[in-house]
Amino acid sequence: MPDHDAAIVTLGAGAALHSRIRSEGTLNVIRAMQVHDVPRLVVQSTLGAHESWGNLDFWWKRVMFGALLRPVHRDHELQEKLVRASGLDWTIVRPSAFVDGPATGRFKVGFAPVERNLKLRIARADVAGFLTRQLGERAWSGRAVGIST
Repeated sequence: MPDHDAAIVTLGAGAALHSRIRSEGTLNVIRAMQVHDVPRLVVQSTLGAHESWGNLDFWWKRVMFGALLRPVHRDHELQEKLVRASGLDWTIVRPSAFVDGPATGRFKVGFAPVERNLKLRIARADVAGFLTRQLGERAWSGRAVGIST
């Protein structure tokens, strides 16, 4: 962390359903940033966390995050709480479900929590590009932003 200006956190637990890698790992990154005066933090979370729950359809609300991935969803929400309380210059990026393929540049950004006209998928390459742009852009500083097709 010394001599850096920013960090991007994109932690995932793979197939582990009860891991707290997102929240615990993000907390470790936050602490290191605070010690070394690294001001900018960009964190990948998930669409459906906190106020973006309304963006999800029945499948995601009841089956995926409601049952199968409930602990994963809780870990994303804890991760976001830690980021908000960090005192850093943060942006939380909430992508919908990842799909493989090239970046398209055609996705919605910053939609309202009640937006329901979403396909709920986005290319990993589009997520990577958006995350990287947030290092220098400040339009979403101090805010969580959803991205999805």
